[in-house]
Amino acid sequence: MMDSEAHEKRSPIITSSKQDLSPHIAHVGEMKHYWCGCCAAFNNVAITFPIQKVLFRQQLYGIKTRDAVLQLRRDGFRNLYRGILPPLMQKTTTLALMFGLYEDLSCFLRKHISTPEFATRSMAALLAGTTEAVFTPLERVQTLLQDHKHHDKFTNTFQAFKALKCHGIGEYYRGLIPILFRNGFSNVLFFGLRGPIKEHLPSATTHSAHLVNDFICGGLLGAMLGILFFPVNVVKTRMQSQIGGEFQSFPKVFQKIWLERDRKLTNLFRGAHLNYHRSLISWGIINATYEFLLKIT
Repeated sequence: MMDSEAHEKRSPIITSSKQDLSPHIAHVGEMKHYWCGCCAAFNNVAITFPIQKVLFRQQLYGIKTRDAVLQLRRDGFRNLYRGILPPLMQKTTTLALMFGLYEDLSCFLRKHISTPEFATRSMAALLAGTTEAVFTPLERVQTLLQDHKHHDKFTNTFQAFKALKCHGIGEYYRGLIPILFRNGFSNVLFFGLRGPIKEHLPSATTHSAHLVNDFICGGLLGAMLGILFFPVNVVKTRMQSQIGGEFQSFPKVFQKIWLERDRKLTNLFRGAHLNYHRSLISWGIINATYEFLLKIT
């Protein structure tokens, strides 16, 4: 009888403790998509940064893969990961927002707007993508650090940020329009097609099979979007490689590049094959890592 009474006295304390913990558990659950997106981005950047650097040189100068690789060899190994901090900061932040905001906005819009599921999710993807553009300064600095023409002007991220300061806040957001366009519409396509593509892959019955399917799904989407938005990235890179001076419009920069490359589509897409393979690997890693972490957290 005494034990029963003692248990009854302790029960409210135990119940109260569980109730106290519930908001914290709910908070962790709400942040899960942000955390998984952040880790997926870190994993991807660490693996694919050297490939991205070769691609960057091709986009900026319109040179062949072999020549871009030779440039990096001349720069030396110490400069191979030069400029990795901005993309690491940018990608971990933007992918956290991409996945996290997409889920949060999808839930919010479903509760407050009576529209078809497809329209709700497309709107959420578009809003999440455009929100990522807040971190354009990180992408801007990454472009400057990877361009060998600026090697003698600054040696690290802090110096690059400082060099832009005297030109005003607008200089940090040079190339914003192509970034808004690319992020918004690529998000809509990525989240809209991810489910249907996975449904058409062979059924997965093991954890490793699910991982492979997620890699293939993300990789195929990434490769497709990489090719589709490749000209946008070429223009964005050219805009962001400039420090100071006139802020030229997207059509004007595109026309300049088009004339420089002899009005040939093959020259405009120089580096696209490497971008295809990089995107295939990058988004395969991102999607597989994200889905894996989502299952175990």
